[in-house]
Parts: sequence; C-alpha cells; structure tokens
Amino acid sequence: MMTGLFISELERTFKRKKTAAVLAVYAGLLAFIWFFFQRGGISFFDADHDVKIDSLNSAPLLLRDLSFAITFIVIPMFVADSFNGEYTSGALRMVLIRPHHRVKLFFVKWAVQCLLVFIILCITWSVGTCLGRMVMPHVNETTFLGGQTLGTVGALLYSLKFYGICFCIFIAVISIGSILSVLMPNSILSYVATIGALIGSVYVSDKLSFFFSVTDSVFHELSRPNSEFLVNLLFPILLISLIINLFVWKKEEWVG
Repeated sequence: MMTGLFISELERTFKRKKTAAVLAVYAGLLAFIWFFFQRGGISFFDADHDVKIDSLNSAPLLLRDLSFAITFIVIPMFVADSFNGEYTSGALRMVLIRPHHRVKLFFVKWAVQCLLVFIILCITWSVGTCLGRMVMPHVNETTFLGGQTLGTVGALLYSLKFYGICFCIFIAVISIGSILSVLMPNSILSYVATIGALIGSVYVSDKLSFFFSVTDSVFHELSRPNSEFLVNLLFPILLISLIINLFVWKKEEWVG
C-alpha cells in the first residue's frame, strides 16, 4: 500500500508543470553559477571569510552559492504545490476518497519532497566534485573555516558531512512549509508564509539563523569541535514540526 502511494505521489509530482519549471530554473542557475564560479576563482565561507576555490573545496562552496535558491525558491514552491495546491484544487480529496490513512499519505508526500531535495543535492555535489577535480586548480590538501587543513579523503568526508547537515536543515524547512501550506487558503499565501517564517526565525533567536543562511551556519558548525547542533537544536525542531504536521493532518477537513 505504501509503495503504491509513494509511486502515485511521485507520478503526480513530476507531472506538474511547476515541478518541471522549478527544476529547469535550478539547472540553469547551477550552470550559471558554475560559469562564474570557475572564472572568478574566489568564494566565501561567510561574509567575513573568503577562500580560493580548488579541486577539494569546490562542492561545499558551490552549494553555498545555490543554497539560498533551494531554501527560498525550490523547497517553498515544491511544498506549496504538493500540500496546498492539491488541497485547494480538490485533487487531495480524490486521493482520500480511497481508503488511505491520512498519516500514511502525509509521510508519503513528505518523503517525496525530501527525495526531490536529495536528488537536487546529489546533482549539485556531483557537479561540484567532478568538475572541481577537472577544472579547478588541483591541490593535495585544502583549508576550511576554522583552520581545518584536510587531504583528499578528509576533504571528501567533510564535503559529504556538509551536504548531509544541509539536507537535514532542508528537511526541517520542508516540514515547516508543509504545516503552513495546509493552514493557508491558497498556494501563493502558503509560499509567502513559508518565506516569512524562515526570515522571521532570525528575529526569534540567533540560534535559528541557519534557516536564513544555511551553508554559512554549517561551515561555522563544522569549524567547532564536538558541535552538538544536530542533537540539541535541529532534530528537536524537526521532531516538533512533524508532530504538529500529524496533528494538523488528523484535524483538517479534507473531504466534504
């Protein structure tokens, strides 16, 4: 049953014109950023720390230039279209006419959104890693924020960890966006509400600034020894947002 729901959700997702449009825009932006990426030769860990791009650090730095688009364009549009678009258009009611449990349907939709972002990150990492080795200046070691000097294997593991933490943050963004998309009356308002929540989080607490500047925050967390960012902050936010999602999905009137 879950497999059938997952495949059905995938099919509906990739049949939407917005999905194709957003993916096309991201692919164009990826090519555009890479063009200037290799020509400039300089990037930044954050606003105060610049760095020369080389064959070992290109993947994390490439994501830094694209993370804003993923956070504020790609994810909010995907989530609003999936959770709110189907709800307001009546497509979700047609799905729920069948004997599908609401919780299962939510997790299927949530998992598909996570899969989309995971694919985008895999493509970005592959481009940054492969083209970095082919085009950027070859080095045997590179230095990341905080003075961490790593060789080829160490830099690869750093890159994977960097992308992994960013993916966890993006999952939290998906979860928050899904709550707002269900509560808002239309897709445009749900998109705006998600953007507003992400920006507003900075004013709630400095600790939530990672929602606004994802990669800068991750660079800083990785520069700190024994950082407990995931355990103490991100995972609790993700858990709470999922609990709220389940409560809203059980209480919402989807049909009738």
